[in-house]
Amino acid sequence: MTRPPGEPRRVAYLFLLPAFAVYAAFLLYPIGRAVQLSLYDWDGLTLGTWAGLDNYAAIIADGELRDAFGHALVLMFFYAVLPLAIGLMLAAILNHAKVRGLGFFRTVVFLPQVVAMVVVAVAWRQVYSSDGSLNALLEAIGLGGLARGWLGDYAFALPAVGVVGTWFETGLVTVLMLAGMSKIPLELYEAARLDGAGAVREFFAVTLPSVRGEIAVALTLTVIAALRTFDLVYITTGGGPGNSTSVPSYEVYHRAFELGQVGSAAAIGVTLTLVIFAISFAINRFADRSLS
Repeated sequence: MTRPPGEPRRVAYLFLLPAFAVYAAFLLYPIGRAVQLSLYDWDGLTLGTWAGLDNYAAIIADGELRDAFGHALVLMFFYAVLPLAIGLMLAAILNHAKVRGLGFFRTVVFLPQVVAMVVVAVAWRQVYSSDGSLNALLEAIGLGGLARGWLGDYAFALPAVGVVGTWFETGLVTVLMLAGMSKIPLELYEAARLDGAGAVREFFAVTLPSVRGEIAVALTLTVIAALRTFDLVYITTGGGPGNSTSVPSYEVYHRAFELGQVGSAAAIGVTLTLVIFAISFAINRFADRSLS
């Protein structure tokens, strides 16, 4: 009896083994080690003591840690929701208008993605400084009363950091949406116009349903970026003023390397990983149901 292609199946696992070994060594083992450390009260130097789930309970009981996760959710709005709305609008306009030099525009809007976030953070820190270009612009247009040290203001520091995320992620989302819209058959637009659809109805009836897959990809990438942001916060505000811009990734660094609370830092990291996985899973499940 002839075996079907791919038999014996054990051979396929042998081909997968090298890649899985690398994956396990550089991802699964560190995650497992982090889970182990999160169960101890350890300063990184002396012998640790068993803490059980106390470090995880502290995430709920500690107001500063709750605030850090809340700040990450706020950044999701700036990193994911706003870039998606802006990117969809820009892509729809450019795709509908068939602008010349579209390739050059894609390169320009995507440019922030190829710049290191540390460089972006340093540049925007100068923009937001008391004598920076933002306050100079407000002075020039007669709105000097609004000028302030943006990153040192309790009310505006977190939104200021979020705006940088919006600027950084909008180009990526726009390029993804343009790629998706370029695959939409022109016959669908022609049929919508024959039915009397205007530009707005055409967008909601044809364009938006056709790029649901790209929207899921964009949301997954930007939500992950929002939840794991560290370098932007570290360079611009250092979690301040107070803890008004602290986020989980920054708390991992702060507690592990500055306070010597390695167990607590590991618990925050594990919890953040689970939150990212849950949100990404929900986005992709919703996208799969929408596409089916």
